[in-house]
Amino acid sequence: MLPLIAVVYAVASVAAFVAYGFDKRRATHGGRRVPENTLHLLALLGGWPGALLASRLFRHKTQKLSFRLVLWAVILLHLVAWLMAWRAGWVG
Repeated sequence: MLPLIAVVYAVASVAAFVAYGFDKRRATHGGRRVPENTLHLLALLGGWPGALLASRLFRHKTQKLSFRLVLWAVILLHLVAWLMAWRAGWVG
């Protein structure tokens, strides 16, 4: 089960990283943007490591407090879920 979860996190992280990069490019050069809800959904589906890395690397969505709060809420949700799974003996 754990290898499958790792694959899901990896794929979602790559997707989030690419989406952030695409959105940053569109933000800089004009064009249709990636909706914020899509970026949040990718993070929620396990792509938060890629989203966090991309936001730092591309300096994208770092000034918008409401966006950052949702991203950090998603990260906290994942960390709490992992802690609960560990305490229940499901992982680790």
